[in-house]
Amino acid sequence: MPVVSSQGLPLDLSDRTLFAPEPLRDGAHLLGRPGGARERLAAEGCLYLRGVLDRAEALRLRQAYFAACDPVLLAPGTTPREGVFSGRVPPGLPPHGVAGHPAYAFVRSETFRRFLASPALTAVADALLGGPSVMLPRRILRHFHRGARTASRAHTDRDYMDRGTDRVLTLWIPVGDCPPATGGLVYLEGSHALSPASYASLRAAADRPHDPRPISHDLARTARALGRRWLWADYAAGDVTAHLPRVVHASLDTRTPAMRLSVDVRFVRRGDRADPRWLRDWAGDDGF
Repeated sequence: MPVVSSQGLPLDLSDRTLFAPEPLRDGAHLLGRPGGARERLAAEGCLYLRGVLDRAEALRLRQAYFAACDPVLLAPGTTPREGVFSGRVPPGLPPHGVAGHPAYAFVRSETFRRFLASPALTAVADALLGGPSVMLPRRILRHFHRGARTASRAHTDRDYMDRGTDRVLTLWIPVGDCPPATGGLVYLEGSHALSPASYASLRAAADRPHDPRPISHDLARTARALGRRWLWADYAAGDVTAHLPRVVHASLDTRTPAMRLSVDVRFVRRGDRADPRWLRDWAGDDGF
């Protein structure tokens, strides 16, 4: 099993007290009967959908993004589509996603908008929300490289979207192959059924005392304190995972030469009141 970590803290993927023994079950076949897909999503809090997007389209988006970056970022002799980190961050690069960083312009580009206009994404959201859906404009592009230690801490989306409807669906899209060692998303089994009070004590020991939204930076401590395992997958370009707003999830560190690139988007049912902070384009310094 590969060596993995999150926030620099090592994790043993073969430890059955921390991680499920098998990857997430593919639920793409359930989309043909949406009621069954919704039942599994409600029961498990997340739903892994293998190959619901065109793999070539996902890789073209990866190519376009890394081609828009400073060539210093890429290892010599490799292509933007491969996205292999050179070990060097371009000098003077602004923080991720703020004005002047490639991600800021990219999420406002026609290339990005065209990719997310895929009818397959809308069909997934309509099926899982049980009716016509709307994608919220705040759509996040994440780019992690080896050594950055910028993985997502354990959290729930509801703590970042606590205004408006609770009927929100997140779709997480790996833009390129993303095995655990590249920094894939992990979900805490059955955690959407937990009350916030059950993990309040974890927040007290988190590494961001100024920010009450993350639950913990320590995924091993989180799993052991709550008696639940992390669910994982060997994600590939073209895959999507869907999850509910109250499921606890996090990401692993990127430890491979290939950089992790991913997009997460949120849908609500048409006519539902959305969190107003999610009605404009994402920026890395928007505070949300």
